[in-house]
Amino acid sequence: MRFDHIELADKELRFETLRYACESIGLVHAGQWDYERAMFDYKIVNQGNIYYLRIPAYAIKGEIPKEDTIVKLMTPLLGKHYYPHGVEYEGEEFPQQIIDKCNKKLELLKGNLEAEE
Repeated sequence: MRFDHIELADKELRFETLRYACESIGLVHAGQWDYERAMFDYKIVNQGNIYYLRIPAYAIKGEIPKEDTIVKLMTPLLGKHYYPHGVEYEGEEFPQQIIDKCNKKLELLKGNLEAEE
């Protein structure tokens, strides 16, 4: 599921600003990155199912994880984890409470990023 209505996609900012804004609301920048791309994840466990709110970004100047690297945000995603295959984003029916929780997290992130501008 894509969260286009939050209007975070295409924002350009320093990687350190993004990392601080994400980590301050519980999104984790874990092992899923390389020098050009990064993903910030928020794990949600609900009734035995695992969901991930993901904030993808890619470097447009510099290399991740350097603080002064400029990154461009992509559209946030919600996916459901299926062991051992991975995370599915399309064709899923997500519980409304999970969608609401993600919208709240994304609004917090948007507010944090706007405060840094």
